[in-house]
Amino acid sequence: MNRRQQKLSKRLAAAATFGDSTQINALLRAGACPEASITEGTTPLYAASVNGAADNVLCLLAAGSLPNTESGRGAEGTPLCAAACWGHTEAVRALLTHGADPNLRGDHGMGHSPLEWATTGRFGRRRTTNRPVPHHTPGTTALRHAHLRRHIKH
Repeated sequence: MNRRQQKLSKRLAAAATFGDSTQINALLRAGACPEASITEGTTPLYAASVNGAADNVLCLLAAGSLPNTESGRGAEGTPLCAAACWGHTEAVRALLTHGADPNLRGDHGMGHSPLEWATTGRFGRRRTTNRPVPHHTPGTTALRHAHLRRHIKH
């Protein structure tokens, strides 16, 4: 990756975290790769997912980001695990709609599944969310609902 692409990748990861889809689209048109990670290994899709930026998640997926690419160097994981961990229901929905594997565990298969992250959260305590998810019991997450309906295994 040349120096220009490195700068674009850093700016894309920052836009995915703090910006909006207009900034992301401008960087992609300028030549930023949606799959490129920054020095720490963070991918733009992971950055958007962990921060619950569902519009940015959708923009990056449309640009070719792969929903199952693990981010970071052991400390992060998949975008779906990140969104599920922090209870970002809209980002979870976007990732699942675009083919994210709900059974794919982080840490190269040795970590938690998205469902485990959704039900325990970042600090390992069981939790629920009051965010509405269509056709489910209030107080459960989108992934928990999918598990209860046997769409995914635990």
